[in-house]
Amino acid sequence: MSADRSLQILLDELGRLPGIGPKSAQRIAYYLLEADAEEARRLSDAIRRVKEQVHFCSRCFNYATQDECSICMDPSRDQRLICVVGEPRDISAIERTGSYHGLYHVLGGVISPMDKIGPDQLHVRELLARLGSEDIEEVIIATNPNIEGETTASYLARTIKPLEISVSRLASGLPVGGDLEYADELTLGRAIEARRTI
Repeated sequence: MSADRSLQILLDELGRLPGIGPKSAQRIAYYLLEADAEEARRLSDAIRRVKEQVHFCSRCFNYATQDECSICMDPSRDQRLICVVGEPRDISAIERTGSYHGLYHVLGGVISPMDKIGPDQLHVRELLARLGSEDIEEVIIATNPNIEGETTASYLARTIKPLEISVSRLASGLPVGGDLEYADELTLGRAIEARRTI
């Protein structure tokens, strides 16, 4: 295979990454070409290791290296609270605030009719199973404050309320149309503390 073809394959693969346009892909590719072989090998090994060792927690669907994630296995967490998020990266954003000490449940996305994603494509059944088998007193819905996040929150609230479990939503303070992972810790912390029942 020619050097041009090898470089083009690398550029194509880098260009598939979110947030990486053609110029960024080119910068990264040329950096890797100029890096010593050991640096490139470390990056390759790190990618391979994370793909081999990290999977979804069997309880909450966060990232884990064992059967359950470190949060689910932590006995000091408040076992009566579940914070429902769309993606595992949202957990990191909430954890950085230091304002929440309960458990989590990752839906694996949000309801989006345009993308043909309904409740059956998300981890809603697993959430309801947890609510039936664990001693949960409150579910905090922390989906993004956009149309899909609000649709998901409304659906979950309607589904959970008959179970006689308190359901709340993150309070205002988060920009509508924004993503949790980009919110600063102070804004996100205040939103958790001032959550409202829905």
